[in-house]
Amino acid sequence: MTHHYQLTGMTCTGCESKVKSSLLALPNMISAEVSKEQSSATLTMEKHIALADLQDALGGSKAKYQLSALAHNEIAEEAKSFFSTYKPVLLLFAYISLISFSLSGQNWMLFMRIFMAGFFLSFSFFKLINLKGFAESYSMYDLVAKQFKPWGYMYAFIELGLGIAFAVNFNPLVTNWVTLVVMSVSIIGVLQSVLQKKKIQCACLGAVFNLPMSTLTIMEDLMMIAMSAAMLMLMQ
Repeated sequence: MTHHYQLTGMTCTGCESKVKSSLLALPNMISAEVSKEQSSATLTMEKHIALADLQDALGGSKAKYQLSALAHNEIAEEAKSFFSTYKPVLLLFAYISLISFSLSGQNWMLFMRIFMAGFFLSFSFFKLINLKGFAESYSMYDLVAKQFKPWGYMYAFIELGLGIAFAVNFNPLVTNWVTLVVMSVSIIGVLQSVLQKKKIQCACLGAVFNLPMSTLTIMEDLMMIAMSAAMLMLMQ
């Protein structure tokens, strides 16, 4: 995809060269053509790169060189890029939600149990396809896995066990408490990575899909925490 931008602040050929090299250093950038005479930049990308990321490459919002969108709708491109990147996760959530609604009717307790069974069974399946790859990715941001490498291997089987436990309705009190504790610990590392804007791979679907760490990962974990907490309250 090729986009055109207004680029101000260039005063010489040295500026052009500096700006071009900075933009070309970005991941997924294929080519960059800049012109100080026309105050423009024409960028070709493998995947859409957010305007904020482009500006950061030039030194941030207070930098000498300022980039602004011209001929394309940045919001539309961001949405398109989001759905393209996270399509596997979004489709999986849609399938699980549809099946859960179909089987539970108006019973929200049953809906949450079926959803969580489907969630953990599906996500553990993708982790187990390449268990070593998942464990290595997970240890890059999870607090426990950073200190204790085997935890990455154990985590995939814990998810599998939780999926089976929710599916057969095994001791709901214990199952939900384990879920609440495990997911609460897991989300700490995710929050740190997202807030620090670290460009690392999310291990939510193992090493099968190359998904970046993002707020979507936080939403996944928060959903499991909220559902397990809600089920614990409803059981009282």
